[in-house]
Amino acid sequence: MTGTARGRRGPAGMEEKGEAAGLGFLGLDRMRLLLPLPLPEKLSARTLRTHLYNHYLGSRKVREQRRWLLLLWVVIWSLISCCILFLMSSQAVEKRREALASMCDERARMLQDQFNVSMNHLQALAILISTFHHSKNPSAIDQLTFARYAERTAFERPLTSGVAYAVRVTHAEREQFEREQGWSIKKMYSSKKQSPGPGDAEVREPAAEYAPVIFAQDAYKHVISFDLLSGNDDRENVLRARESGKGVLTAPFELLNNRLGVISTYTVYESELPPNARPHERIQAAIGYLGGIFDIEALVDKLLHQLAGKQSIMVNVYDTTKESPISMYGSSDTGSGMCHVSTLNFGDPSRRHAMHCRFIQKPPWPWLAITSSFGTIVIALLIGYIFHATVKRIAKVEDDYQEMMELKKRAEAADIAKSQFLATVSHEIRTPMNGVLGMLQMLMDTDLDTTQQDYVRTAQASGKTLVSLINEVLDQAKIESGKLELEAVPFDLRTVCDDILSLFCGKVQEKGLELAVYVSDQVPHTLIGDPGRIRQIITNLVGNSIKFTERGHIYLTVQVVEEVMSCLEVETATQYTKTLSGYPVANRRRSWENFRLFNRELHSSDVSFAPIASDSISLIISVEDTGVGIPFEAQSRVFTPFMQVGPSIARIHGGTGIGLSISKCLVGLMKGEIGFASKPHVGSTFTFTAVLMRARPSSNENKSLDFKEINALVVDHRPLRAKVTKYHLQRLGVKTELTTDLDQFVSKMNCGSRFAKLVLIDRETWLKESHSMPLLVRKLRNKDQTDSPKLFLLENPTSSVKSSSHISREYNLNVIMKPLRASMLQVSLRRALGEVDKVHCRNGVVGNPTLGSLLHKKQIIVVDDNIVNLKVAAGALKKYGAEVTCADSGKKAITLLKAPHSFDACFMDIQMPEMDGFEATKRIRVMERDLNERLERGEVPPECANVRQWRTPILAMTADVIQATHEQCLKSEMDGYVSKPFEGEQLYREVARFFQSHDQVQ
Repeated sequence: MTGTARGRRGPAGMEEKGEAAGLGFLGLDRMRLLLPLPLPEKLSARTLRTHLYNHYLGSRKVREQRRWLLLLWVVIWSLISCCILFLMSSQAVEKRREALASMCDERARMLQDQFNVSMNHLQALAILISTFHHSKNPSAIDQLTFARYAERTAFERPLTSGVAYAVRVTHAEREQFEREQGWSIKKMYSSKKQSPGPGDAEVREPAAEYAPVIFAQDAYKHVISFDLLSGNDDRENVLRARESGKGVLTAPFELLNNRLGVISTYTVYESELPPNARPHERIQAAIGYLGGIFDIEALVDKLLHQLAGKQSIMVNVYDTTKESPISMYGSSDTGSGMCHVSTLNFGDPSRRHAMHCRFIQKPPWPWLAITSSFGTIVIALLIGYIFHATVKRIAKVEDDYQEMMELKKRAEAADIAKSQFLATVSHEIRTPMNGVLGMLQMLMDTDLDTTQQDYVRTAQASGKTLVSLINEVLDQAKIESGKLELEAVPFDLRTVCDDILSLFCGKVQEKGLELAVYVSDQVPHTLIGDPGRIRQIITNLVGNSIKFTERGHIYLTVQVVEEVMSCLEVETATQYTKTLSGYPVANRRRSWENFRLFNRELHSSDVSFAPIASDSISLIISVEDTGVGIPFEAQSRVFTPFMQVGPSIARIHGGTGIGLSISKCLVGLMKGEIGFASKPHVGSTFTFTAVLMRARPSSNENKSLDFKEINALVVDHRPLRAKVTKYHLQRLGVKTELTTDLDQFVSKMNCGSRFAKLVLIDRETWLKESHSMPLLVRKLRNKDQTDSPKLFLLENPTSSVKSSSHISREYNLNVIMKPLRASMLQVSLRRALGEVDKVHCRNGVVGNPTLGSLLHKKQIIVVDDNIVNLKVAAGALKKYGAEVTCADSGKKAITLLKAPHSFDACFMDIQMPEMDGFEATKRIRVMERDLNERLERGEVPPECANVRQWRTPILAMTADVIQATHEQCLKSEMDGYVSKPFEGEQLYREVARFFQSHDQVQ
């Protein structure tokens, strides 16, 4: 099992090398620095995974800490989610505070703007009075005019409930003023007592100046004649207004409508003063005072009504001039919620006002913060769970991997034991079988009578059947273990097909079947592949067809895939006249309709057939029969190992049921596909494809020149059968013409047409056209020519021997028995033409003159521990003229092959006790190297005077089909191997190779 073990170590070594290279690319040196634990020097992917698992994932300490890590993970993310809840809640409160401030500032700004608009209209009214009352003489304004104008322009002052104008009167001007106005100046009272009526007596108290009201809006005309300077609040406002030149406000007071309000006072000057006028200048220039009454509650109510569509808030307006604020608007229940204070500026710098705003509704729950924090903790828990599950899963996978590796080692050990068992069983079974078959072959070479020959052939066929069965079982074992490999050697596929027909020639003649082969001209003469495996597949398919066919034919065809694609109708008809024997067959196209190759090609564009230019070539090989067919219910298990159609099939026809399974595996190794089409009681067609390589053309591929100038005529009423005959004749270089109509051909002869030198007539056609055949024979032989054509009768296996002999004797015909093969056809034609080969034959066995010329007089040593095998091998080599010396152990072989010696080659068994063939070969090569070193130093023994380098060709000789591989032979410095029992073709190939390459060395 050395080769097998080495074959496994090779890929593994490559795998480890590739993994190490890939890890080196990832930076293992850096990993050694980063990981705290020491890493092994030689590190591959597998060792790194095992190292990390043992020190990190798979350690007990880490497994115990995983629970605490998971708990710590949950606690940390719980704290993080609480922080997220707090921060987002704070942000929500801050946004609510900003929204309240924005709304409160907006209302304060709007209130100020509307108040300023009213104040501007008061200023405009003051200018009007100054222009049309003081500047005109007489005055253009009286009480009626003022009241009417004030009433009509009230919409421009929506915040004022009334206006009044007081004129400045000095004490000296009072008397004259009273006479002009018709009323006396009255004094205002700050107490709650009512003012005296018009008829009441009033005590005049002298004053420096007065400010009686001369004009007032109708709603407030009762204040006319009252002196504004007589009231404390009004006096203060008047004095502050004329000193500042701006409007001033009073403290809030109750209006007539029981609402709170303020009075805004403006000074009317005699002339326009500069902006930087001094207070005394303003006092001297003052001529009157205009007052406007503002209803603060109505003003704020109107403002809030305009903003009713927005979020509702609670508003309070305060006069904050003094320490205790005076409420000018709003409810006294201020609540304890969020509050925002906006400053109000009504234009009077001496008085301060503020607006307090609160939300009416309670703040909503911070759902975004709650859901975000909850989502965060859920995601964190999921991540923790996933991480925990992943680590746990990795640990589980690594445990399973370790268990699988252990099971793999056990399986590999069991596989090695199985291989060793198969090798031992193979050797122990094939070794005695080799002796049996070899002795039978040697017995066949002796003089035997007919009965003895029949007994020997029967025994030999039974032995070969047993060897074939052993090979199938071992092939199935190799396929299951993946150790089946294909060779790549040059071979002739046409010769392989002929050999297969020769193998089944006796069986088809016994069953009366017609067996034929056709290989397309597009198939190269020499291909590179595994001829043994192709022969095995075709042999299995043909053998199954013969086994299950009782009448009709078996037809083997080989074509190029592109040739079939160019004409899908080629030979697929089911009509009687278009088949080989006239019996119906299964539709061949259905056997490949599921092939991937054809499905791909059918969908591509249609192109005409052209030869493939590349070195690879795809062949399609079909085996068609007219047997019992396969039942439809059993067609699904055709390629299942050890399965047959039914129990009765196994009892009637025998077999193991693994031939088709092995064939399918072999086709897969050849990059091909296999399929079948079958119809019960009609027949089956098995088709497979194979990808082979083209061999370089050589001179010996040309057709035979022996029949180059010869023409032939094939008379057969079945075109397909005539095509097969033409194929074999053209392989020999014979120019062939086909005819299916005998009467038409006779008419051509009557016209003097040129006729062929060889005429081949199928016996079935002869019997069908029996009335015309005698006439044809006479015409062919009555021609006035010295060389009349040779007539051949192509006999079917079903023909009667007596009938065939009668026809051949009566008409002097040469009989050629089917199936047709090029070698057999060549011998028959030469015999008929008087060119019989002088080949020594005994008991029907033709020797191999080429192999005899190679081995003639060669000194060969055969090494085998089995005496029977020694006799068989020695007898087989002596048959070809070799002089054989036997040795029954490796030690004796070393003694006999100690250089210098006279042997030309050595056939050495592999499995021998004490010292096997490989060890013996290695020691022989060591002795030869020592001798060659002595030759290089000039220490030449007398026996080696004419030798430049000493090397004895050694061929491995074994019955072990598993261990005897070319790779093992090369490792042991062998020159090749042959399997036991010897086969002429393999023996010739190996002997020719090493004799041609080593004859000039020794």
